Amino acid sequence: MNKVFLIGRLTRDPELKFTPGTGNAVATFSLAVDRNYVGQSGQREADFINIVCWRKLAEHVANNLGKGRLVAVAGRIETRSYQAQDGSKRYVTEVVADEVKFLDWPKEGSSSYRGGATIPEDSREQESGFFEVDGDDDIPF
Repeated sequence: MNKVFLIGRLTRDPELKFTPGTGNAVATFSLAVDRNYVGQSGQREADFINIVCWRKLAEHVANNLGKGRLVAVAGRIETRSYQAQDGSKRYVTEVVADEVKFLDWPKEGSSSYRGGATIPEDSREQESGFFEVDGDDDIPF
């Protein structure tokens, strides 16, 4: 079984790219995940874990998240290797996300504030079980 669950903060804004040929969206970002103990320096240490999202999730993450945002990620660990320009073999370990849940709201004026960006209309209720209402007229009771 290969399943991982992480909660942490983005260390940078997600980077959105599209694969050549198919045009599939892929977003990458790094997540700082605190360790459960304090190190010898007296500070809580963190691990920095690379995350990859694909397709619709990638677009959603890139459009709505930014540096410092708190998220939960569920996915799987993948490893791969490639030949570097200097001829050496490099290894990469990353988490391929199946789900990314937003655990906080962006603060206005922060780098992750997207000017009121919202979840796409068709997925608002599916993501959290709640949906946005514009006023008292939209409340169903």
